[in-house]
Amino acid sequence: MRLAQVIGNILNNAAKYTEEGGHIWLSASSAGGEVVLRVRDSGVGIQPDLLPRVFDLFTQADRALDRSQGGLGIGLTLVRNLVEMHGGSVEALSAGSGHGSEFVIHLPVALQEKERVEIKVAENFNRTAQSVSLRILVVDDNLDSAESLALLLQFGGHDVRMAHEGQAALDTAVAFLPHVVVLDIGLPKMDGYEVARRLRQQPAIMNSSLVALTGYGQDEDRQRSKDAGFDHHLVKPVDPTELQALLEVIACNGRV
Repeated sequence: MRLAQVIGNILNNAAKYTEEGGHIWLSASSAGGEVVLRVRDSGVGIQPDLLPRVFDLFTQADRALDRSQGGLGIGLTLVRNLVEMHGGSVEALSAGSGHGSEFVIHLPVALQEKERVEIKVAENFNRTAQSVSLRILVVDDNLDSAESLALLLQFGGHDVRMAHEGQAALDTAVAFLPHVVVLDIGLPKMDGYEVARRLRQQPAIMNSSLVALTGYGQDEDRQRSKDAGFDHHLVKPVDPTELQALLEVIACNGRV
């Protein structure tokens, strides 16, 4: 089921960035004890400076503070984590803008029981027996980014809700009573700073941990988010391991 989800996400990504009349190829081969799956398209391609970061959470094209242009793919961070959980790896290839893209997945074939090796489970968002489930509200107007982060958090055992604009975030927070709100700053109409200030005025959720997500990480940006009521400030693209570590601290100590 998860491998089907991986291929489906990559195919959706290829279709999203391939113009009408373009081509998408799916192939599979077996060699050296592994299966190699390739999804190649004749689409818009990936710029060289973005290619090393396409699997990072929230990596996307240039984006103004209040306008989402869409991410580079649907859940590419999720794709990488699922492949790694199956003991494989995934890479992205592109000759640049206008030259299409190719995603290559390497997966180990099943071994005989006596030869079986322990497959390393990806560390990012792997729920352990000691993990505590949190209620987490993810707020981002980029639907791809919100869904990717929500799925990763759900794999970590958390109860997750999503909202895509300020008023919906406030309404959902009052009904859901989240322990943590992961809040994008660059929202339309009501930006994340104003949402944070209004959340702090709600008695039922005034003690929830607020985590700012932004592309800006200078000292003045961190101070501005702190003044608005945020407890933590994360810069995009977010390292899933860093976010998981932060959630573990919050689960143990509450707001810190």
